[in-house]
Amino acid sequence: MSVTVRQVRTGLNGDEAVAYAVLHADVDVISAYPITPQTIIVERLSEFVYNGELDAEFIPVESEHSALSAALGASLAGARVFTATASQGLALMYEILYIVSSLRAPVVMALGNRAFSAPINIHCSHDDAYAARDAGWIQFFAETVQEAYDLTLIAFRVSEDERVLFPSIVNLDGFILTHSIEPLHVFSSKDDVSKFLPERDPVNAIDPDNPITYGPLALQNYYMEIKRQQAEALFNSKKIIDEVFDEYSEFSGRRYVPVKKLFVDDAETVFVLLGSTAGTMRHMVRKWRREGKKVGVVSLTLYRPFPEKEFVESVKDVENLVVMDRSFSYGSPGGQLYMDVSAALIRAGVSPRVLNVIYGLGGRDFTPDLAEKALEVATSTDVPLIWLGVRGD
Repeated sequence: MSVTVRQVRTGLNGDEAVAYAVLHADVDVISAYPITPQTIIVERLSEFVYNGELDAEFIPVESEHSALSAALGASLAGARVFTATASQGLALMYEILYIVSSLRAPVVMALGNRAFSAPINIHCSHDDAYAARDAGWIQFFAETVQEAYDLTLIAFRVSEDERVLFPSIVNLDGFILTHSIEPLHVFSSKDDVSKFLPERDPVNAIDPDNPITYGPLALQNYYMEIKRQQAEALFNSKKIIDEVFDEYSEFSGRRYVPVKKLFVDDAETVFVLLGSTAGTMRHMVRKWRREGKKVGVVSLTLYRPFPEKEFVESVKDVENLVVMDRSFSYGSPGGQLYMDVSAALIRAGVSPRVLNVIYGLGGRDFTPDLAEKALEVATSTDVPLIWLGVRGD
């Protein structure tokens, strides 16, 4: 894709950046229900609709369950659709999450990552992202406000591709990104963005004159075949995501890949993580390299479908692998990313020493001091599960 597009440098918080991406995507329908920390997204979008910047139907629904239900109906009718939620809001959507993906409705949703209750907490954990991991949605993780903007545009392009037709979630860490102002570049207009993201061309949209059935009953004789088709289709979406990443990289001048790595090739210890903490860890890795320590970092921009091949290729020669989870799967051997990583390594026949670090729950800061502690523990213990930064430890 070789086009000339205008971009302007500005300062926005992560929620506003997502709202501007939705504006520039020229969506048709927004189903909105406020919940911290994503509320600013739908507030800004309501302003864009009210002042005439965005010609869209803004539906203020009565709950998150209704928000995703309305988004599903609009998407099946052929509209370009957006919604947003967080934490308990996603939990209330849970019934519809599976239906949207099973009906192949290309809804795009921003998820302001927030801890689940109880106790009530409005700050960042990845509980909600992981709760949706098995629901059949494509999932992207933003590390910066710039990435929150870009990945929202990428999500629309990927989801609406007729070879994909799966909904997408764009994860951005609650308050750390949603409410923090950072410099970023945005495109000047919807016309510029349309060169990358044309109008949606729906496949099998609901049409009263040509009725079709969505979501019929399927019992023992068909259900398993349908689910296998869905699983294979989501797996196969990976190559289209790669294509769109490449196109957007050329279009925007900002490079996107499913797996980002720094100083991994000769590293003895590599940290693996999702979200905004990757920036802190890259800062620390550069510091450690100056001190002569062979440490690297891998972060995932794409979480579902899991970029198994690229990930394993990145870490296959590493001695110590430290998987950082900002959540925990209660009763399991470790956190959710840890289990994904472990499964990928076993399937590939690769066997580094793998540790799981649980950190940052409920928005607890991940500081350089904690990063130093993580490195110390990772290179000096055989304990497979470490809770980092707990008071009294």
